[in-house]
Amino acid sequence: MRKKQDLTPKTRLRRTNEIVARDFPGERGDRQPVHTMYGGAHLFKADSASKLGAVALAALDEYAPDAQALVTALGLGADVNAAAVRARIVEKLRREPIEDFRIDFEDGYGNRIDTEEDGHAESAAREVAAGLKAGTLPPFIGIRIKPMSKELHARSLRTLDVFVSTMVRATGGMLPPNFVVTVPKLMAPGHVEAVASACAVLERKLKLKKGALKLELMIETPQSILAPDGTSALRPLVAAGGGRVTGAHFGTYDYTALCGITASWQHMRHPVCDFAKHMMQVALAQTGVRLSDGATNIMPVAPHRATAGRQLTTDQRRTNAEAVHRAWKTHFDDVRHSLVNGYYQGWDLHPAQLPTRYAAVYSFFLSALPAATARLKNFVEKAAQATLVGDVFDDAATGQGLLNFFVRGLSSGALTLDEARQTGLTVEELQGRSFLNILDSRRA
Repeated sequence: MRKKQDLTPKTRLRRTNEIVARDFPGERGDRQPVHTMYGGAHLFKADSASKLGAVALAALDEYAPDAQALVTALGLGADVNAAAVRARIVEKLRREPIEDFRIDFEDGYGNRIDTEEDGHAESAAREVAAGLKAGTLPPFIGIRIKPMSKELHARSLRTLDVFVSTMVRATGGMLPPNFVVTVPKLMAPGHVEAVASACAVLERKLKLKKGALKLELMIETPQSILAPDGTSALRPLVAAGGGRVTGAHFGTYDYTALCGITASWQHMRHPVCDFAKHMMQVALAQTGVRLSDGATNIMPVAPHRATAGRQLTTDQRRTNAEAVHRAWKTHFDDVRHSLVNGYYQGWDLHPAQLPTRYAAVYSFFLSALPAATARLKNFVEKAAQATLVGDVFDDAATGQGLLNFFVRGLSSGALTLDEARQTGLTVEELQGRSFLNILDSRRA
């Protein structure tokens, strides 16, 4: 066998490119949800998504009954068609209010006696099976188990076993589409390995396809950003999943707390969060592992409630609206910050956050639509020659970025197919998601 140094330059280059292609396969072509809604496992029902959507729609009608009210609450600029944004929010909340739901056995559930958690794992699993049969589940769903810590790992793995076993048996051997297991508070690759091994055992026991159970990593400790030797911890954490890891979600409040940030300053736009999230982007770019931002923990909850026989006063209604609008504006700005910084998914913790989640996503895409349409249309027409549009110089990478804008806008519901077609691209070209392929086919 020849030594490495004896290989020809052509062979070494081929092998290098094969390694690059393996390690960096690029972005996946399937849909990414714009958010993940977290809810305690003890509360989950087969029809939870539609019920939460009804609550969200009621909040929108109460506190932003028309486009101008939405502008006032969120500070939408003149470059945004507020009427179009609100109409699309209403349509979304009626059709598909929740894109991704995580049945939570961790922070949103707490520590309970084993028999109680076993019972909730079984009941939630049966509700998922019922929702799958009835067609009421969100398009993405999963569970968040407890950490793999010394104190909680046994309980966590037991919940995983009980839930998945009950669910698969209740569905007749099926997993819901896009089902994932979220692993929180990671400190070392061994934590991921333990869950991956447990998943492999479950697949054999339940006769599931090998690798069917996917994992989602919670990046919420400094140790999940930097390893003890000072190198990036992120790729080893993903590798420890043995090909199961599909996503990495940032945990704002655990991370800031462990960095020594006091409670008053723990928020999504803190510089320590931006640092960690940029590390995630750099380490996991083009790997196919999708990223998600965390949650806004200021809930849009009115302080005053009407009671039987007692209506709210004018002052109380005004106070309620002001409180909800403040929370909405914080959430809207947090989501907007995430989008600007390349995080197209985030967490929601309360159904009244759904209107502002979609308001932020839709206004983000609609405000940029005219310029993006002109640039992409011009760029395609020039067929890969660098071109100047106004004062913005586009190259091939920017062409792909512009195409990605429309692909994400379409999949999120922010943009319509008719709006995307104004670029001059066909439906097939948009669905193909490759700018270079578009240019190659048009040159042919």
